[in-house]
Amino acid sequence: MKYRTIGTGPETRREVSVLALGAMLFGSVTDEKTSFAILDRYVEAGGTFIDTSDNYAFWIDGGQGGHSEELLGRWRRSRGVGGEIVIATKLGARPLAPGTGYVDNPEGLSAKVIREAAERSRERLGVDRIDLLYAHIEDRTVPVRETVEGFAELVAEGTVGLLGVSNHATWRVERARALAAAAGLPGYEVLQYQHSYLRPRTDVSQPLFEDGSLGHAGAELRSYLRAEPGLTLVAYSPLLTGAYTRRDKPLPPDYDHPGTPARLAVLREVAKETGATANQVVLAWQLGGPLPVIPLAGASSVAQLEENLAAVDLELTEDQRARLDAAH
Repeated sequence: MKYRTIGTGPETRREVSVLALGAMLFGSVTDEKTSFAILDRYVEAGGTFIDTSDNYAFWIDGGQGGHSEELLGRWRRSRGVGGEIVIATKLGARPLAPGTGYVDNPEGLSAKVIREAAERSRERLGVDRIDLLYAHIEDRTVPVRETVEGFAELVAEGTVGLLGVSNHATWRVERARALAAAAGLPGYEVLQYQHSYLRPRTDVSQPLFEDGSLGHAGAELRSYLRAEPGLTLVAYSPLLTGAYTRRDKPLPPDYDHPGTPARLAVLREVAKETGATANQVVLAWQLGGPLPVIPLAGASSVAQLEENLAAVDLELTEDQRARLDAAH
């Protein structure tokens, strides 16, 4: 395993494995025995960065989520896991009532919700301090300053370490970070967005967002990351839920454009040259690129995890990387 540092503060920055493990479906779709086996193997391989959310996976049973955090809490206790494993979670998108969702009835990002939701997450995870806490989705009904101050209070109290943000417009991320800096408060240092080798169209709206690009690490966000070297991008769904390799997993509609076949062709060429799978090439492309990217990949079996872990040691040549980058 290889490692990198996230965060810049002397008391909050952490060294984490370059490959993060997504635990979204642990405890729901993925049963406890399998989830524990995946977690055990990940840690055995040197993995130290696990990602979840307080609303995972509410859509499975029409509830409010919490399955994944609860499973991680049981795993931590049964294995005696301590602070050596960094667990990140998110708040803001938990449905306020069973049978609703994060589009029509999200908990939001008020100071009250931030405090109460973080406390519930700590209880489910069985931790006194959340290593990394994200604002999961935007809440435009609450002033940005209130959200910034709400998160900062938890850091000051020592119940949260690093702060992160996911699925927000770049200008709102910058506004929140500027407000925090002006007030001498901790701000977002880790950005979690969907990012993969294939690029989606940004003119196709997603149900959750006014701007179809908000959930993706588009050109503007990537430019922002280049300008702010203290930030790290955690890239969720880097393997597009299996679409690179599984015929039963078609690409989402927003990937239906002329650039997709061109990039897929080069990806397959490089996979053939390296003897690796397309998934491994995608992860290696992210890991070795100029931007500070940590792929966040889930797994429903130990075999899937093994495939992902092998990508950490896959070194692409300069020519292969240049060809992958140039395809469009």
